[in-house]
Amino acid sequence: MRIGQGIDAHRFGEGSSIRLGGVDIPFERGIEAHSDGDVVLHAICDAMLGAASLGDLGKHFPSDDDRWHNADSVQMLEHVFGLVSAQNLRVSNLDVTVICQAPRLSTHVEAMQAVIAATLEMEKNHVSVKATTTDGLGYTGRGEGIAAHAVVLLSDRG
Repeated sequence: MRIGQGIDAHRFGEGSSIRLGGVDIPFERGIEAHSDGDVVLHAICDAMLGAASLGDLGKHFPSDDDRWHNADSVQMLEHVFGLVSAQNLRVSNLDVTVICQAPRLSTHVEAMQAVIAATLEMEKNHVSVKATTTDGLGYTGRGEGIAAHAVVLLSDRG
């Protein structure tokens, strides 16, 4: 078994929605990023790459590579899943925490779990997505941006 952890953060910017866990969520702002700025999927990708000793998100999806400009992060997750699967590994379970003051995410968690589970070919009950605030502290607390932390357990395909 292999454990990996990943972190991603982005600043809020212009827009009327954000994308988290592959789900579009109405919000009064957007996310500034090279791709769609999905911090949930980026943190998961980074955790999977780390657990498989394959580097980090920037190595595989550099911000100066136009192929990934405005990319759908589900495609990025599919790509990382392919790299991990090629090593005869599978995702046994994962846990993601989103850190933000807003938007409220509780009504979107199940949809995020479904997208992630389907993309990674795993049971939905092995995918944990939760959210927390920082009670007004730091850049997330001031509403300047959003972050996510992920932990992933990979195991051999048996």
